Amino acid sequence: MSTPFDTNAERYDRWFESQEGKTIFEIEISCLRETKWIMRGRRLEVGVGTGRFADSLGISEGIDPSSQMLAFAARRGIHAVRAVAEELPYPDSSFLGVVMVTTLCFLQDPIRAIEESFRVLEIHGSLLVGMVPGKSPWGKLYIAKGREGHTLYSHGKFRTCERMILMCKSIGFDLKDVVSGLLSAPGEPLISTTRCRIDENAGFVAMRFAKEALTTRVKQRL
Repeated sequence: MSTPFDTNAERYDRWFESQEGKTIFEIEISCLRETKWIMRGRRLEVGVGTGRFADSLGISEGIDPSSQMLAFAARRGIHAVRAVAEELPYPDSSFLGVVMVTTLCFLQDPIRAIEESFRVLEIHGSLLVGMVPGKSPWGKLYIAKGREGHTLYSHGKFRTCERMILMCKSIGFDLKDVVSGLLSAPGEPLISTTRCRIDENAGFVAMRFAKEALTTRVKQRL
């Protein structure tokens, strides 16, 4: 279950200490919080990485396939379990909230991961997805880097917001709130402004979905 993140965990985590990394992280955290996501109850981050997002959002539990990433998360006080998003090691209806930040783009089977998040959520629980839209200047940059052989981005698949919404709705989730941020293009001065709507040109979009009822679930593979 070795991942590309195992050999890049320290470099990945150190990037957040750079000036650019700090600013981008603050913008992304603002987007996630502005979706009115729940800040109570038992919550899980799927693809917790080094634990920076979980720590900032007050989440105490997380899973990730990278043991090196989990070592950082554990030092931040996260109860970290080595597992994959497609097979969450928790019973049904275990959590009030599940968050996935730039996780689905790196998964072999994102639909299965969304199904698993649906399963472990309580009724009326929330799924919070943070993503880089594939058609945005940032998404196009990462796609280009991936084609050039970048160790991480070469494993990513950056989708549109429309596609992500369809994927989540196909499992039974209902979209509740959207906040877009990172509105300047790569190389331009970073601005902290956010927009409470879908912006496919934004470098980061946070979407909050709700699990309304089991009967709304639709079996459909996209």
